[in-house]
Amino acid sequence: MRFKTLLFFFILFAPLFLKAQTNPVLSAGNLTSVKIDGQKIDFKTDHAFGEIIVYSPTIIRVRLDKKELQKDFSYAVIAKPLQTKTNIAQDNGSITILTDSVKAVISKKPYSVAFYTLDGKIINQDEKGLQSSWVDDEVTAYKHLQNGERFIGLGEKTGNLDRRGEGYTNWNTDAFGYATNRDPIYSTIPFYIGIHDNLNYGIFLDNTYQSDFNFGASNNRFSSFAAQGGELNYYFIYHTHLADIISSYTALTGRMKMPPLWSLGYQQNRYSYYPDTEVLRIARTLREKKIPADGITLDIHYMDKYKLFTWDKERFSDSEAMNDKLHDMGFKTTVIVDPGIKVEKGYDAYEDGFKKDIFIKYPDGSNYTGQVWPGWCNFPDFTNEKARAWWREKVKFFANTGVSGIWNDMNEIATWGQKMPSNIIFNYDGKLASNKQTHNVYGMQMARSSFEGMVAATNKRPFVLTRAGYAGLQRYTAIWTGDNRSEDDHMLLGVRLLSSLGLSGVSFTGMDIGGFTGGPSVGLYAKWIQLGAFNPYFRNHTAVNTKSSEPWTYGEEVTEISRNYISLRYKLLPYLYSTFNKSVTTGLPVVRSLAIDNTFDPKIYDTQFQNEFLFGQAFLVAPFESTKDFGNIYFPKGDWYNLYTGELQKGNTEKIVRLSLQKMPVYVKESSIVPMQSLVQSTAEQPTDTLTINIFKGKINNSFVYYEDDGESYNYEKGDFYKRKINYDAANKTIVFDNVEGSFKSKFKYIKLMFHGFDANDKIETGKTLKADFASFLTPISKFDPQGSANAVEGYKTQSVVLDNDSKRFEIKY
Repeated sequence: MRFKTLLFFFILFAPLFLKAQTNPVLSAGNLTSVKIDGQKIDFKTDHAFGEIIVYSPTIIRVRLDKKELQKDFSYAVIAKPLQTKTNIAQDNGSITILTDSVKAVISKKPYSVAFYTLDGKIINQDEKGLQSSWVDDEVTAYKHLQNGERFIGLGEKTGNLDRRGEGYTNWNTDAFGYATNRDPIYSTIPFYIGIHDNLNYGIFLDNTYQSDFNFGASNNRFSSFAAQGGELNYYFIYHTHLADIISSYTALTGRMKMPPLWSLGYQQNRYSYYPDTEVLRIARTLREKKIPADGITLDIHYMDKYKLFTWDKERFSDSEAMNDKLHDMGFKTTVIVDPGIKVEKGYDAYEDGFKKDIFIKYPDGSNYTGQVWPGWCNFPDFTNEKARAWWREKVKFFANTGVSGIWNDMNEIATWGQKMPSNIIFNYDGKLASNKQTHNVYGMQMARSSFEGMVAATNKRPFVLTRAGYAGLQRYTAIWTGDNRSEDDHMLLGVRLLSSLGLSGVSFTGMDIGGFTGGPSVGLYAKWIQLGAFNPYFRNHTAVNTKSSEPWTYGEEVTEISRNYISLRYKLLPYLYSTFNKSVTTGLPVVRSLAIDNTFDPKIYDTQFQNEFLFGQAFLVAPFESTKDFGNIYFPKGDWYNLYTGELQKGNTEKIVRLSLQKMPVYVKESSIVPMQSLVQSTAEQPTDTLTINIFKGKINNSFVYYEDDGESYNYEKGDFYKRKINYDAANKTIVFDNVEGSFKSKFKYIKLMFHGFDANDKIETGKTLKADFASFLTPISKFDPQGSANAVEGYKTQSVVLDNDSKRFEIKY
């Protein structure tokens, strides 16, 4: 009887008890007030404060926080809202924002956001019933998972090109020898592109706390993005073409400056080259073996007991003299720089940093101390302008000893134990912040300080490389993919990492050719160095206690293969340098995922084809494991020329090709325009006075902007450049060289035209002084060959037309 009485009271009053419990998930709730001011909407909800701003016709910014929105500040976004024709209207149920490109609808009960095309198609929308909410300090935006939706980008992330069904965390991590599915690794770029129903959009979550992205992982209802603290602050970007999304994202976060020309050459690295006689031996051997190269990189053993801003006087008795010798041989020196300053009385950098109070601190005001290579170290607070100024002054040490490049490493921050406390305090540019908020941006700010310091010291473009970074890092630095492994799957993962970084606004990227840990087989090394010739940053590197990884250490055949592909790279420098200029002006990357031009082609997301990429506009590169004898290649729309034979391959097809040790499959897109120069052994050597323009016959229109400048200064920002647009008009059978822009005088006196895929029925007229039957000048197909000159393959001969390279516009008809 007693039990029945208790049961009766429980059933009767249970709903009251349950209602009294606090819901651990706090939603934004309903809108309670709205204020519209031009392009901006300020609003309140039951549990939050918000702001929506039209940033441009194609970009809308959304902010939401549980408390009053704080002063706007970003390390990533440098753009201000553009004056945009905007129509904002509201009724009892919603607010509608309309620009000439996109429509946004903010529902009031409850608060949610949806984005539409002007003709009413859903682009992206909050998931009904979930919207935006908090669990403790973690804020999450839940988005409806569209049917067949794909997700690409998100920066330096392992996994497949299409990230559907996966989840990712952004927390910069020292990931030595990481597995091919390891997440997170070194850098944070919380920007992705969603694709569905012939629509594509971008979302950039600008929040430096740990962030988490879910693209339908462990659920079939939503995608989401979350931050462990701070406000929900994201930019929605819509364009009909994916390339324009990348351009808009880089307009927000900034674009790279032109790199020094030498940094696009081959770089010979290892951990470590020492003493100075060994460094010079490596340089001389490269020259003796006619392997073109521009850089030698020194790892931590150049320092005195790993202490920053020092040289080991036993190993490098006269560093300045060594660097002068390297310079005379056409080499630039890059040195590794870690953030840790050893705590040691009498050590200048420590004493000066302590005196000037530039180190990160515990809450009690004492300096945080962590252990790295030199021992126990303090760390400059790169979120403090005072510390950045201190660093800028210190890096003059390197410039004064002949160093041209700064390689920022261990800047996640990496420390032994890999567990920096959350309660470390940073300045965060005037607003104190904990390690939780600052961690992901630290490496970027270190790279920024190195860049600004070297510019101030040399008044030239420096080469700056980083391991860690945050969105916007492209303004200051190149990035490489860290401590990879000497394995086939790591070589192919590296391709996807570079493609994803390119989708995320970063063009100057590379990986350790041959792998950092372990030792590659002969076949893997050969394949990897062939691939490296098509990487923006071409760096050969291997770890301590591994076999030497210079090309000649793998035998004569691999030495010849390496020489061939590195030589091809140097011949292509006019093409590559012009492609970098396109990154500067548009934000489009050098390594281009096929998704940029073939966004809605499902084949390119197939895992068997996802490692293919475009090198600039023209070259389709298809890498495969070194152990394979055959490879299946997918050719996107258009026609494609085999780089080595000139054979034409139709697009929208698959083809199984025989693979060889000597050649990596590379194809050239129809209508491509590819400038080349004569072979040089370094960028310090002048090529001949003739620029070769290769023109590939095609059925589509195309253009290429050829670009030159002095390769080292910022004078190009004042108009001291040579720029000429070359247009291929397939319908009218004309190739037009526009007038030259800029005041820079080209290093090339002549233009040599080489035609590919044309036949005897084509006639050529330059519009200058030459008019002749095509067949009397050219045979049907000409070819590139990395194993020799353009004429080297038996059975093919190419004659060409040579013209003066003046600034006047002229046409070629065929």
